[in-house]
Amino acid sequence: MSIDAIDGAASQSVDEGKLYKKLLWRIAPILFLCHTFSFLDRVNIGFAKLQMLGDLKIGDSAFALGASMFFIGYIALEIPSNIVLHRVGARRWIARIMLTWGLISAATMFTAELAKLFGVENATMFYILRLLLGCCEAGFYPGVLLYINYWFPSDRQTKVTFGLLLALPTSLVLGGPLSGWLMQHSHGWMGYSGWQWMLLIEGVPAMALAFLVYFGLADKIHHAKWLTDAEKRLLDKNVVTENAHKEYKFGPALRDYRVWLCAGIIFTYATGWYGLSFWLPSIVRESGVKDTFHIGLLTAIPFVCAAATMLFNAWHSSKTGERRWHAAIPAFVGGTGLIMSAAFAGNLPVAMICLCVAASGVLGLTPIVWTYPGSLLSGTAAAAGFAMINSFGSLSGIAGSWITSLMKQWTGNINNGTYALGFVLICTGILVLSMPAATFVRGAARKAPAEPNVANDALTDSPA
Repeated sequence: MSIDAIDGAASQSVDEGKLYKKLLWRIAPILFLCHTFSFLDRVNIGFAKLQMLGDLKIGDSAFALGASMFFIGYIALEIPSNIVLHRVGARRWIARIMLTWGLISAATMFTAELAKLFGVENATMFYILRLLLGCCEAGFYPGVLLYINYWFPSDRQTKVTFGLLLALPTSLVLGGPLSGWLMQHSHGWMGYSGWQWMLLIEGVPAMALAFLVYFGLADKIHHAKWLTDAEKRLLDKNVVTENAHKEYKFGPALRDYRVWLCAGIIFTYATGWYGLSFWLPSIVRESGVKDTFHIGLLTAIPFVCAAATMLFNAWHSSKTGERRWHAAIPAFVGGTGLIMSAAFAGNLPVAMICLCVAASGVLGLTPIVWTYPGSLLSGTAAAAGFAMINSFGSLSGIAGSWITSLMKQWTGNINNGTYALGFVLICTGILVLSMPAATFVRGAARKAPAEPNVANDALTDSPA
């Protein structure tokens, strides 16, 4: 009997559905925790803004520049970081990312002290720390996407991507009230303001999780001691089959217009997302709510609704196998919700309903659009391509924060920037519908040029 026949017989003895369920529960919870604190450490600066501007004596424009500096560092090192991850192994590199970003996030507590130590302005040190935070976190999200691509074929990635991205609403549902409570009740401890303690306390879990990543994850399928040989062969076979229909080299991938459509989709979607998450606390305060804990509670409401929508949309997309309209419709709904929230900004109950609709739309499409790159790329192209596409998403962090800031400067009303963010989300829906439907049929992506040991390299070139 041939080796292929033996492998086939062994694979048939494994229940594929149960195996992927086992895989999901082994990997997804760890990545979920990491991603939760990734977003918490990224957007809690929006809550810190409520107190830190007065303490550091910086204005809205300086804050917007500082917020955007994170993405400059993130973008600059995104592709190199993902290539290093592909070479040295995911668990080592992701653990390093989390440890260093936790340290820098916590160090932001001492912005004024560090500015005095190095003889610079508070605003300058704020910019430096935000830039360093972006450099340290660079490659985290595309690295996690690449890691998922090592284990799951694209038609099974929606569930695991949903599990990962459920961290977005979770970090904001829990993080909003937590950040507000910490800022309010820790204010004055040992002479430090509430925003300083909040940044320190919320930065510590990222450092602790670095050790969970290092000891809890396996780099590739054949490194997993918790899988049997038959399970490894089945997973390996599925990934190899999947990768045979994807672009492996980065150069040809850059000439595929669908890759650039993915970049445009991620950029426009994330512009709306970052604009909403960065400025939502300020938008709520502009409506007349002053207490930081109550602001945190109110900002959690839209993301509770969004989590439910995200769950249903991911489930329905996975059940039906449809991934275009499941992203386009939420994009149109989210854009409309943002526009309506600005139109009813003076009426807090109606504005909150509109923000719930907006957040539901934005997060409803999130687990769907992040499966698009995995439908097209594998190997080296995936390592560099995921990072490139996510870099465009990171540029949106600059765009999202500056759109709202500039509109407030020009018009005196922070809500006018929300109209622009809503229009950008509508553009997301248009771009999604421009993506060929055949892209999302398993095996329909353009086949890579013949290359020896491509599948094996994609699975085994990291050290144990």
